Amino acid sequence: MNTTTSNHMRLAGLAAMGSGILFVVMQAIHPLDLLENVNTARWAIVHYIGVAMGILGVLGVAGIHARQAEKTGWMGTVGYLLLTFSYVITAACQFVEAFISPLLASEAPQFVEGVLAIAAGKSSAMDLGALPVVYVLNGFAGYMLGGVLFGIATFRAGILPRWAGALLVAGVVLPLLLSSLVPHPFDRSFAVPVAVAIAWLGYALWSERQVKQAESTRDMASQPLRQVVAK
Repeated sequence: MNTTTSNHMRLAGLAAMGSGILFVVMQAIHPLDLLENVNTARWAIVHYIGVAMGILGVLGVAGIHARQAEKTGWMGTVGYLLLTFSYVITAACQFVEAFISPLLASEAPQFVEGVLAIAAGKSSAMDLGALPVVYVLNGFAGYMLGGVLFGIATFRAGILPRWAGALLVAGVVLPLLLSSLVPHPFDRSFAVPVAVAIAWLGYALWSERQVKQAESTRDMASQPLRQVVAK
């Protein structure tokens, strides 16, 4: 049972590291949010990465939360649920932009341009129903509020690196403070601290389990020797 739990935690740590790394890669190669880019290979690759990033993020944050849930209390749980919501919605939006937008680029260009405008933080000229509300909820409730609560809870718990939690808080607050000074698409750089924080927490979770497994293996190997000495 302990071995199974340890393996799950290690896999969750790897998932969190992967999610953080892919989040940085997305920002580095993301093309401009223009209609003519929607049918390019680069657009497809970026949003395939986005889908994978969201799925890995769900798994990684679940493991991080499970490791420290006893110490983080309600704040950690609420932050975890909001962050999970953010990853799920992000993965869904990335799926739409990867597989649906390219199909509609020529048939319904106004719809695709409206989606691009919302993703860029602008208002859409076309009525897209509840989609703008979903984007806002994902950005503020899921990404920002979830990141702040989860980061603070992580810092207070002190089980995983405190400064990774602090970096997560700083990263999700940066767009709120500096978005008026840094125009799109340069504001994508604000994602880097968040990505580093998630990858850092994932590495801490993975390496912690590696050390514990090594210690357990060493203890099991030395047990027969202790028994011989005792005799």
